[in-house]
Amino acid sequence: MKVELTEVLWLDEQEQLSLTELAGLSGLSETELHELVDFGAIIPVDPGAEPLGFRADCVVTARTACRLRTDFELDAQGLALALTLLNRIHDLEAQLRDLSAQLPHRP
Repeated sequence: MKVELTEVLWLDEQEQLSLTELAGLSGLSETELHELVDFGAIIPVDPGAEPLGFRADCVVTARTACRLRTDFELDAQGLALALTLLNRIHDLEAQLRDLSAQLPHRP
């Protein structure tokens, strides 16, 4: 059995990352990140600002994109679509949990 160690990263919601920092933490190139920004899959704090800045939670999205790119050999457009669908699933699951919590408990 092969055991892999994974990197643990503590994300501070208030922290902003540069494009270069996000690329280093995610495994994606700056060009790939620019493409994902262009497709709306990753949203900078201020899209009109230069240089681009990103909230720390974008690391999770960017790492997911890197895994999808590697595992399924997706291009930027495919990554953007997959990330959009994953975010939609996440939102729907959250809504389902909220609605389930409102139901009376059964014995």
